[in-house]
Amino acid sequence: MPIRALIADDHELFRSGLKQLLVDVLSVEDVREAETLDQAIDMLTNDGAGDLILVDLRMPGMNGAEALSALRDGFPDAKVAVVSAWEERAEIIAALGAGVHGYIPKSLSSSEIAAAIRSILDGNIFVPPTLGRRDPGATLRPVASIDPGDKLTIRQKEVLTELLKGQASKEIARSLDIAEGTVKIHLAAIYRALGVRTRAEAIAKLKSN
Repeated sequence: MPIRALIADDHELFRSGLKQLLVDVLSVEDVREAETLDQAIDMLTNDGAGDLILVDLRMPGMNGAEALSALRDGFPDAKVAVVSAWEERAEIIAALGAGVHGYIPKSLSSSEIAAAIRSILDGNIFVPPTLGRRDPGATLRPVASIDPGDKLTIRQKEVLTELLKGQASKEIARSLDIAEGTVKIHLAAIYRALGVRTRAEAIAKLKSN
C-alpha cells in the first residue's frame, strides 16, 4: 500500500529537500507540505492523517511537547516524528516523553535521516545518537497509550467540556492553559470520534443524546 506522509516545517528549502528524500529514497508516493501547525491540522483533518507526520518544533503554532502529545492522541494511526535543528537533551526527552515515534536532528546526513525515517515506519522508536542513553529518571510515555475502548483522552474530554460551555478555541486554550493550536488538534480528534465535521455539529450531536 502506498505510503502517505505530511511534512510540517516553515522552512521551504528544507521541506523541499525532505520531500525529495522521501520520494526518491523511501518511495513515498504522497507527500503533503504545511508551513504552520494550523495548516497541518487542516490537512490531517480534511485529507486523513496518512502514515507519517514529520514536524518541526519551531514552526508557527507549535508549542513543543503539549502539541506533540495532542498530535499523537489526535491521529493515533500515524507515525509522528520530530525533525528539528534543536538538539538540546531536554527538548529531545520532552518530545519522546510526549509519545512521538522519533526525534531526528536536521544535522544528520541525508542517508542517516532516511535510515531514521525507515526505522520509524518499521515500527521502531528513533532516538538520536546525540542523546545517548536516556536519563534513568526520564519517563517516556508509551507510544500506544490510548485505551482503544475509550474514544477520547482525558485532555480531549477537558476540551470537550469547555466546548459545550460555548467557549471558542482561544478561550478554551486560556482556560486549560494550553496553546490554541493544541486545542485545534484536540477538536479535530473529537470531531472524528463523534463522526462530525464542525463545532456546531458536535454540540448538536452531544446535546441530542
